Amino acid sequence: MSRRCQLTGKKANNSFDVSHSHRRTKRLQLANLQNKRVWWPEGNRWVKLKLSTKAIKTLEKKGLQKMAKEAGINLSHY
Repeated sequence: MSRRCQLTGKKANNSFDVSHSHRRTKRLQLANLQNKRVWWPEGNRWVKLKLSTKAIKTLEKKGLQKMAKEAGINLSHY
């Protein structure tokens, strides 16, 4: 499975490390992903998802069912 948030689609970003002498080398800015077990009330069970920390905060506000619908995810597969 790739390093991508399953609900928001956040993934790594290409960027540069810039030294004091202003030499630039390529690097990746990785998303802050966490494996999280979330209760899914409609399915009456736990669901394991790989989520960004931003998605976890939004999940507490919106709810799992609404966020999954917006992302086009069928939670019964997880």
